[in-house]
Amino acid sequence: MIIKTKKYALDQKTYISLAMRSWVKQNWYWGFVPLALILINVILNLTGVYSNWWIYLVIVLLTILYVLFWAVQFTGITQMEQTKTLFQKYVYEIDSRQILLKLNAREGGILKWDQIRSVTKDKDAYIMVVSNDQAMTGMKVNWLAKIVAKGMKNAQFIYLPYSIFTTENELKFMDTLLKRKGFLAESEK
Repeated sequence: MIIKTKKYALDQKTYISLAMRSWVKQNWYWGFVPLALILINVILNLTGVYSNWWIYLVIVLLTILYVLFWAVQFTGITQMEQTKTLFQKYVYEIDSRQILLKLNAREGGILKWDQIRSVTKDKDAYIMVVSNDQAMTGMKVNWLAKIVAKGMKNAQFIYLPYSIFTTENELKFMDTLLKRKGFLAESEK
């Protein structure tokens, strides 16, 4: 069976929201660093070893700047010419071999299942994270570019809302297909 969806384009606001949510899930534990620094400073203030107030401001400001840096990165992706394909209207044809992304009858692309890193079944959509490992292989980049690439490893994804599937049977087949491929657990419905 081949699943043929309605034409759909990912909204840029949805993309930014999902990318930031994924980034937070991936990096939540770094939030303990500013908390630990504030706690250390509180202890130093209470014991009288080192009394200051400006360190609180610096810690909060640096934390906000760090989160804003990543928000700007994800927002920038929506504006780049190289990533405009993420936001074009596609008809998705999904089967057990591949995912076809069709702009029209003659234009489109193929995505093999081995290029999908993970799939999340959200309350209203499937989110398929596309691996960027092949694109990164052999690239010579500096340390900052490696950090940014690592932080954005889940930023390229296919968002398939349930509303673009034409029948309930297609949704059930999609679930079955994702379970066979090992992306969804058998208990998920």
